[in-house]
Amino acid sequence: MYSNYQNFLQKEIADIKEAGLYKNERIIVSPQGAEIKVNTGQTVLNFCANNYLGLANNPELIKAAKEALDTHGYGMASVRFICGTGDLHKQLEAKIAEFFGTEDTILYAACFDANGGVFEPLLNEQDAIISDALNHASIIDGVRLCKAQRFRYANADMNDLEEQLKAAQKYRFRLVVTDGVFSMDGNVAPLPQIVELANKYDAMVMVDESHSAGVVGRTGRGVTEQYNLRGKVEILTGTFGKAFGGAIGGFTTGKKEIIEMLRQRSRPYLFSNSIPPLVAAAGLKMVEMMSTTTTLQDKLHHNTEYFMEKMKKVGFDIKPTQSAICAVMLYDAKVSQDFAARLQEEGIYVTGFYYPVVPKGQARIRVQLSAAHEIEHLDKAVAAFTKVGKELGVLK
Repeated sequence: MYSNYQNFLQKEIADIKEAGLYKNERIIVSPQGAEIKVNTGQTVLNFCANNYLGLANNPELIKAAKEALDTHGYGMASVRFICGTGDLHKQLEAKIAEFFGTEDTILYAACFDANGGVFEPLLNEQDAIISDALNHASIIDGVRLCKAQRFRYANADMNDLEEQLKAAQKYRFRLVVTDGVFSMDGNVAPLPQIVELANKYDAMVMVDESHSAGVVGRTGRGVTEQYNLRGKVEILTGTFGKAFGGAIGGFTTGKKEIIEMLRQRSRPYLFSNSIPPLVAAAGLKMVEMMSTTTTLQDKLHHNTEYFMEKMKKVGFDIKPTQSAICAVMLYDAKVSQDFAARLQEEGIYVTGFYYPVVPKGQARIRVQLSAAHEIEHLDKAVAAFTKVGKELGVLK
């Protein structure tokens, strides 16, 4: 059997390459930071990490993780309800709830698991989920695992959301689901209007804060802080893999009864090992740091504004953004790959995004700014983008 299937896969892979959609993985041999070293020996400036606050190689987080290795060991070797719950896990859950102004928190191995495990335990065929069309793949997969009726509204389109809420009125419970920051475009969900419509049509709201926590809001507490809606959204999900240190781990935080039900029935929680104590310890240190100063957030916001202004000035087509994501639109998949390859030759490490990660004809380079970047890094990146843009005919 496999010989036939092998031939099928080889043809599929060849077709992906022919279409210019094949994804190559580059190898980093240094810690994550503004400057990284790749296995070719080249040192480059990294503009495609989710390392928004520059914490991935932060000495204080590393110290906390090392200390936890000595005091709590390497791993829990168990799921939470058997013998996998440590004091660091409970402390981190309490701190995350305090940080976001919610009632309780549950930890997962990743936010993909948090989103994959949130819907099925809470809703069934009597209920409805109304989801933004550009929500993350983990939300889409989580919704598929649930028997609730599915409705979808155009990205951040409040007229369409209202129509879908009207259509869902016959169902028992309704949940509106949105990313806080949409990872490919960088736009922030219009949460005040979403909450207003949810209240009007008797629905709950869930926000994935993965690309917004640490980035959006005056102190980095996400879109609920930005719009003065802390504690007014039923469910938030998020990750420690981006602004919060860039390691691994995710969480769901919100109303206490919702979190309690997830502890009882959420399959990724019940059947996956607890996050390592060292990750929990670093997470605690991260919350402590973010609760005492906004220095990193302030620098990130300044870097983003500076870079966006410079890129627009030289003529690049940039998606509007309120986050640290700058989508440089190139539209053609092959051009985005060639552009990224040429930028690496210039010492700028970015990735071209194209179908199926973004819609066909919407290829781009997603630049992600970080508090780890200095102004000279940003200037070098703009100069390289300008040079390559003229070479490839993107800029006149």
